[in-house]
Amino acid sequence: MDRLGFIGGSDARRIMDGDWHTLWLEKTGQQEPADLSDNLAVQLGVATEDFNIQWFQKYYLPDAILETQHKFVDTLYGVPCRGTVDGWLLNDDKILECKHTYERNTMESCLKQYMPQLQFYMTLSGAESCFLSVIFGNRRWECVEVSCNNEYIQRMLVHIKEFWDLVISNTPPASDKQTESLSTDHIPVDQMVRRDATSDNEFISRCHDY
Repeated sequence: MDRLGFIGGSDARRIMDGDWHTLWLEKTGQQEPADLSDNLAVQLGVATEDFNIQWFQKYYLPDAILETQHKFVDTLYGVPCRGTVDGWLLNDDKILECKHTYERNTMESCLKQYMPQLQFYMTLSGAESCFLSVIFGNRRWECVEVSCNNEYIQRMLVHIKEFWDLVISNTPPASDKQTESLSTDHIPVDQMVRRDATSDNEFISRCHDY
């Protein structure tokens, strides 16, 4: 697939991970993207995607009306953006993203890794939330609903715009960019947010009592 001329969901993740130099070479046509046709983890995820969608519908939202591999195109902050979501829930205006990872991985780790991609797709689609459906190895499956978060998106788009300006001007990044670490604790997952109670004296006291 020709990935020149736009930013996609995996590109957003790489930008937020700080992988600017290699991505810049790819986006300016100076380097071919890595060939993932022999990457077992990637190809396994591709092969199990349809099953993942079926499992999601059967055990999580059996009444969902899904359109798979739906493409969205928009211009954000002057940056041409494209995204293909694994599933678009037509009756709920929500989207679905499927992943297949190793057995000992955790949903918390997956959320941290893929949050830029999920928020990017929600921005493009206008969805209020995204279901992340994950197969862990071959014995465990989990699914969570991640809410769209405008604060995270706006801060992410600043970095995407900064990277795209370098592509347009053909100016190489000085080095791999160390982007700000955006906290995801305030982003609702299954309508709950993470709270650090270690500085809460009442909480500490109750922990000691019980």
